[in-house]
Amino acid sequence: MEKSKGKPSWWKVALCGTIIGLVNGFFGGGGGMICVPFLENVLKMETKYAHATTLCVIFPLSLASSIVYINKNSVNFITLIIITASALFGGIIGAFLLKKLNSKWVRIIFAIIMFCAGLKMVI
Repeated sequence: MEKSKGKPSWWKVALCGTIIGLVNGFFGGGGGMICVPFLENVLKMETKYAHATTLCVIFPLSLASSIVYINKNSVNFITLIIITASALFGGIIGAFLLKKLNSKWVRIIFAIIMFCAGLKMVI
């Protein structure tokens, strides 16, 4: 199975990265929710590789945004520690599941989560 369905031009990759970074910085997260569709639809990356690549893209992005928020004293450190420990556990389980699930199921699960998140924001 190929990682990508074609080699995208550097400017498409750079433009996608800029938009993803702006969204992540502006909202303090959420860049991953647009990163996956960008990688799949604009850069023609296969589903599982798009999800795995997104995780690697979001880490340094979130780290940079976190530094800004920490400097502005906008972080509750007790909550940060508890959520981080729990999220690390969930992240390990999710990474193993991603390797085992069919790309079709990954897309369906992602679509359901996106739909629920969008619905929650509207309501």
